[in-house]
Amino acid sequence: MSFCLRLKVYLLGGMSIAVMFERLPTVPTSQELVDRAFRRSTRASSGQKKDESMLMTAGNILSDNLTNLVRKYPSFMNIPPFYYDLADAAVGVDEMRIHLSRVTWAASQIRTITRDHLTRMKGTADRPSVRRAAFGRMASVMKSIEPDLLFLNDARQKLRGMPTVDPDLPTIIVAGYPNVGKSSFMIAVTGARPEIASYPFTTKGVGVGHFSRDHQRYQVVDTPGLLDRPLSQRNEIELQAIAALRHLRGAVLYILDPSEYCGFSLADQLRLLADVKGWLHLPVLVVANKSDLAAYEGADMVMSTLSGAGVAEVLDRMVEILEKASEEGELVGIDSEDI
Repeated sequence: MSFCLRLKVYLLGGMSIAVMFERLPTVPTSQELVDRAFRRSTRASSGQKKDESMLMTAGNILSDNLTNLVRKYPSFMNIPPFYYDLADAAVGVDEMRIHLSRVTWAASQIRTITRDHLTRMKGTADRPSVRRAAFGRMASVMKSIEPDLLFLNDARQKLRGMPTVDPDLPTIIVAGYPNVGKSSFMIAVTGARPEIASYPFTTKGVGVGHFSRDHQRYQVVDTPGLLDRPLSQRNEIELQAIAALRHLRGAVLYILDPSEYCGFSLADQLRLLADVKGWLHLPVLVVANKSDLAAYEGADMVMSTLSGAGVAEVLDRMVEILEKASEEGELVGIDSEDI
């Protein structure tokens, strides 16, 4: 993909992609669609050409519903890489394309059945039998794509759960073991409890908060269930979801709890830090929290989210890191060979 095209994709904005996922319609079963089409066709059964009208009505309803269903899904080639990777982790983009292509095939088959049987009706007096034969073939085609429709409805539920994260906003990705103070930091710097949304591949909510500095809007993202335990314990889907974070215009704030009151040893926390650095390839600021309880000289900075000491300074430093990355032209998701 060219640089200009990729830049155009970014200008679409992650927020609109998330909204698009939220608006995906419920996918009916094949039997529901068949019942709807055949029921509607009976209303068209009047006059000398009632069988033609019934056939055209049923065929149009089925083919139009299937075609419109496919059109509701975004082109996965034209969405920000962050959302592409999340969607791929959640539902499998290649597999989804196969199921969507099967639905497109079914719509085409039903149009062909409709056209062929309308032609046959012109050469016979037994039009009802031709219409019944057409209905039987349509029902068979619809039955054959039942697994595809079921997959798409399940995928819809997962895609609708995508977090509303804007890939174009400078982002602080908060990482660290549970209970080290990540949520407290987010609340302190955003001034409100973060919006919580669930990734479709974790059971925990993702926190997203925002703040502004010098007319620039920033977002803070906490990913419990992803960046709070060793990557060696992850399944393939979780690892792919973590990889998606690389596409954010971000830097990582890794919070340690040297007091170990969080329930995890400092050694374990440092091992997780090494994992995060190895996977994300983003700037990382290591901050020791609960400085009023325990000291740790190996951190870049210290703070106490309980008392508020050092929190503002940590935020200032994160903003500096993000500004520096932006000034150096480290555009996320755009490889040097594309420029």
